[in-house]
Amino acid sequence: MALIAEYRTSAKPDFGAVEIADANIGATDNDALDAARTQVVAGSSHHLYLHSLQRDIDVEVVIRIWDTPQPCPTDAEGTVPVTLTSETGTLEINEFTYGSAGEMTLPRPGDYRGHASWNGRQATADHYDSCLDRSVEEEWDDDRLWETLKQSPVQEQYVIDLWFRD
Repeated sequence: MALIAEYRTSAKPDFGAVEIADANIGATDNDALDAARTQVVAGSSHHLYLHSLQRDIDVEVVIRIWDTPQPCPTDAEGTVPVTLTSETGTLEINEFTYGSAGEMTLPRPGDYRGHASWNGRQATADHYDSCLDRSVEEEWDDDRLWETLKQSPVQEQYVIDLWFRD
């Protein structure tokens, strides 16, 4: 049960989502994106979409590659099984408006299976909603709103644990 590789990056969930996809895949999979709105994480063979309840506070994305299947974390707010195919051996983490938030070179191209888990999703959304409400009530300028959003007491995090598919 050895960890082969790990990659971490921050990404803005503009439009409420972050995409993880093979570097050679350009088109958005709208059906998978819609499914993520109810499942939190969903995908097709070449895409994964992470759905946040907010759109402006960076989330942490962690992708880990293991040599054997891993159990789902017991301390996560939620988990779902995932599969992902990478023909290029490179995964891109994308923000819809801003483009690439980073990329991970996989140990090898191919088919992976695993699970996605998340923490801090609701707490970050609660902070976001509270800031928006207060900004209207207290007539904050944009600078104060952005500074207060950045001071979230919780970091929203998505962890994608993958291993080679047999």
